[in-house]
Parts: sequence; C-alpha cells; structure tokens
Amino acid sequence: MMELQTITPISVGEVVAKAEQAKKDGNRLVQIGCTKIEDDFEIIYVYDKDYKLTSYRITVKQDDEIPSISGAYFGAFVYENEIHDLYGIHVKGINIDFKGTFYKTAIKHPFSVTITKEGDA
Repeated sequence: MMELQTITPISVGEVVAKAEQAKKDGNRLVQIGCTKIEDDFEIIYVYDKDYKLTSYRITVKQDDEIPSISGAYFGAFVYENEIHDLYGIHVKGINIDFKGTFYKTAIKHPFSVTITKEGDA
C-alpha cells in the first residue's frame, strides 16, 4: 500500500529551524515551490531522506518577508531568487542574492499578477 504524502503547515518563524533540523537529520532539499492562491502565496519546502519526503508549508502575503534557508542548504538560493523574481516575495539573507535580476521577464513579478486579454469580461 502506498503511503500518502502529507504537507505540514508551519509559521514563517519556523522555516529556518525546520531546514536546519532536516539538514542535521541527513535530509536533502528537494525543492521549494510557490504558488498564488487568491491573495495569498503558499510556499512548500520539500526534503527527502531514504525516499521519504517531508514537506512544510507556509502561507504569506506578497508584502511579507520570509527568511532564507541558504545557510542550511546553500543551493536554496536558486529557489529563493526565483520566488523573489517571479512572485515578488522578499527573501531575507540569501547567500547569493541576485536582487531581482535572476530572471529577465517582460512583467515584473509575473506570477503575482492576473493578466487578462483586452476585451475579456
């Protein structure tokens, strides 16, 4: 029988501690994903050890600031710059911060806006 994957909601203040604990326990960082749901943004941190995934979710507003986990997982800077550039969410303390130049996009923070074609009702 296949085990279902669960996503545990945590607070923004728990993000770094969960990352540090995951690293200490021998987990690898699989991904940090972000999606916009109405006026909120859900950011999911996924870790793996021995093919068992552990996922944590935070829910933030675009004006909120989230902490970087690049101190625990150096490569997290890629995901964190992506979240900043595509969604407009500020990530504090990224080890390599591209300051909004990681992606070149026609629209600033394109995944944070709703675009409609002219004439759509």
